[in-house]
Amino acid sequence: MKAVRVKLGKGGRLVIPAEYRKTLGLRVGDEVMVQLAGDELRIFAVRGAVRYAQALVRQYVAAERSLADELIRERRQEASDE
Repeated sequence: MKAVRVKLGKGGRLVIPAEYRKTLGLRVGDEVMVQLAGDELRIFAVRGAVRYAQALVRQYVAAERSLADELIRERRQEASDE
């Protein structure tokens, strides 16, 4: 998508253009991540950030392995050892 100009509103508010919100699947009340990168402000959907992080982990962890299940097992074992 091309870059578009938006005006900074009262209290530092930015309006994300409707086309961008639609593409990102953003709705009123959704959370977004904001990142400062040099002289750029990057805004991205939390869902997208989670998917990206999951993809990174999957590069190193087999798909059939559940890190969440392993963590729960470890916590339960630690609790029973106390």
